[in-house]
Amino acid sequence: MINNLKKAKKNNDLEIHHLEQKAQHYDMIVFCHLRWQFVYQRPQHIISRMAQTMKVLFIEEPLYNDSLKSSENLIIVNEMLHVLQPNTKDIESITRIISNYVKNKNITVGWFYSPSFSPLLGSFDFDTIVYDCMDELSLFKQAPAHLIDQEKYLMANADIIFTGGKSLYESKKQFNATVHCFPSSVDEQHFAQALNGIALADDISDIQHPIVGYYGVIDERIDLELLHETAKRLPNVSFVMIGPLAKIDETDLPKETNIHYLGMKSYNELPHYLKAFDIAMMPFALNDATKYISPTKTLEYMAAGKPIISTKIIDVIRDYSICVSLIETAADFCEEINFLLNKTDRLSMELEYYKILKKTSWDSTVEKMNLIVKSFAK
Repeated sequence: MINNLKKAKKNNDLEIHHLEQKAQHYDMIVFCHLRWQFVYQRPQHIISRMAQTMKVLFIEEPLYNDSLKSSENLIIVNEMLHVLQPNTKDIESITRIISNYVKNKNITVGWFYSPSFSPLLGSFDFDTIVYDCMDELSLFKQAPAHLIDQEKYLMANADIIFTGGKSLYESKKQFNATVHCFPSSVDEQHFAQALNGIALADDISDIQHPIVGYYGVIDERIDLELLHETAKRLPNVSFVMIGPLAKIDETDLPKETNIHYLGMKSYNELPHYLKAFDIAMMPFALNDATKYISPTKTLEYMAAGKPIISTKIIDVIRDYSICVSLIETAADFCEEINFLLNKTDRLSMELEYYKILKKTSWDSTVEKMNLIVKSFAK
């Protein structure tokens, strides 16, 4: 199982097939706003494990190219998991091409990550409909106004709703009687590699220590002003940002000699960067887009044994305030960086990390989800 998951996480292991691929029988169809080959996060962790026992078709939002009207990409992750990139003008048009890929009309599970796919509900015969709500997408930058109504329709038709954090759970439980809170978990063994003798990645090995690092999507959820002000106040500290830009431009990024942007890295590469961090940071802005987030990277940082500094995200305060340094201002940020760099006794931090990590894993999370899904089999 572990080898299969590692293969699924390597982008260069994926094969691309086109429309001539014969229609196949699928047990589950997943509809997702995130690209499988983008940042490896909740959908990839959960669906790759679901695909150990079910044949899964993972459908992304359309990538329309008018010059290739009859061509879609079907990415073969492995025998049990395929990813479809539809070449259609809109989500509704996916209905017209689905018979090219899906042989069976009755599907055991329909799994939704985005309400934007809700217009397709009537086009499939699902035994069980699952909405895994990992973010409040309607509050994100550039979100369409009709997404709120689409989500209400999806929740009204869903048999099961999972949420990626406690704040989301409290928000969604009023709309459906079968809402379950499953905060994002961690592959502890993967990130604990940063604790052993693995090599540092080449592009971080020459950056001056101490290093305060972040990895993840860099978008409107990051407090760039906080990062900039803190970096200016601590010129001898290197601030490393790892990840792709989304919905912001490179010109929006603060520029200082001690701020380093290393771009997007694969899931398998992350421990080689995390190993170099002296402190891990989550400099999230407190805005609509972060109101309901429960950052997956909190547990990943813990698995690597890194001290963590975070802004006051509600779910971080609720679950991790005993071992995560919480800050509001650049002055707070500087103070915590200096404190943690000079702190020699980390035993209490490590003990708290151990208590938290032993209670969760992606394997156990997906096992519990599977039991709930099976209990709703019609």
